[in-house]
Amino acid sequence: EWYGWHFPEMVKVVTDNLMYAKSVKAMGVRTNAKNIDFSDILPEEVEKELKETAEISMGTEIAEEDIMNIQQLCDQVISLTDYRAQLFDYLKNRMNAIAPNLSHMVGELVGARLIAHAGSLMSLAKSPASTVQILGAEKALFRALKTKHETPKYGLIYHASLVGQAAPKHKGKISRMLAAKTALATRTDALGDAEGVTVGLEGREKVEERLRQLEGGQLRQISGTGKSNVTQKKYEKPETAGQTYNPAADMTTTAAKKRPRDDGDEKEAAASKKKKAKKEKGEKKKKAKKENGEKKKKKKKKDKDGDEKPKKKKKAKKEK
Repeated sequence: EWYGWHFPEMVKVVTDNLMYAKSVKAMGVRTNAKNIDFSDILPEEVEKELKETAEISMGTEIAEEDIMNIQQLCDQVISLTDYRAQLFDYLKNRMNAIAPNLSHMVGELVGARLIAHAGSLMSLAKSPASTVQILGAEKALFRALKTKHETPKYGLIYHASLVGQAAPKHKGKISRMLAAKTALATRTDALGDAEGVTVGLEGREKVEERLRQLEGGQLRQISGTGKSNVTQKKYEKPETAGQTYNPAADMTTTAAKKRPRDDGDEKEAAASKKKKAKKEKGEKKKKAKKENGEKKKKKKKKDKDGDEKPKKKKKAKKEK
C-alpha cells in the first residue's frame, strides 16, 4: 500500500505477495526497473510487462527514507513467508507420522485443528462422529438450542477439501458422511497398530463416490441390474381390433340367502336388549325424581305464603 503511491500499476502485474516483496526490494525506485534482472523472481512475461508499465506509471515521486523503510518491510514479509512455509512442512511431516489416516481424510491443517480443539488425538478418537462434525461451532450450537432454531451442520470440518468441492445444498450431507469416516480414521490412528494410510483410503473413496452421486443426480435401481441407470419407457397403448360384445361373459346374480343365526348371535342380541332396558329404566327414574323435587318446592312456597298472610293481618289489627 505504501509503495502503491509510487508505483500503483504494479499490484495488477505482480499478484503474489512474496514475489511483489522481492521485486520491490530488488528494484527500489521504479526508474531502476529497466536495468534490473528479475529472472530469479518473476517469469519472463511478467518481467516484460513490469518494465513496460514502470515507464508509463502515473505514481508520485518518493523519498529515499520511504524506500529504506519499504525495503525493511519487504525483508520482514519475506522472512515471515519463509517461516510459514517451514511450519507447514513440519506440520505435514508430523501429521503424517502421528495421524496418517486423519490427514488423508481432511488434510493436515484441518486434522491438526481438530486435534488441537479436542485436546489430544485420544480425546478426538473417543468423541462420536456427530461431535466431530460440529467441533468448532459450539457457540452456534448452543445459541440454536437456546433460541430453538436449526443447529449448525458443520464446524472446523467445513474447511476440508471434500466439503469445499460440494455444492451448497450438499455440504451438510457430505460433512456428515466425512465426519463419520473421520471418526473411524482417528480411532485407527489412536488405537490401531498398523502404520501408514489404511482406513483413510477407503473412507475418502466412499465420500468422493457419494459426492459424485449427489452432483450427478442419477437414479439407481434397487433390484434387477444393480447399478445400472433407470430407463423409464413410454407407455404405448396396445393396438387391438374392434372388440365385439361377448354375451358369454355375462353373469347373473342370485338372491342372497339369509344366514341362520347362531347361539352366540342370539345371546349378544339378548344382552344388548337388557342394556337398553336398563338405560330406559334409569332415565325414567331420573325424570321422576326431578318431577318430585319440583312438586316439593312448589308446596314449600305455598306454605310460606299461607303463614305470612295471617301475620300481616295481626300486625294491621295491632296498629289499629
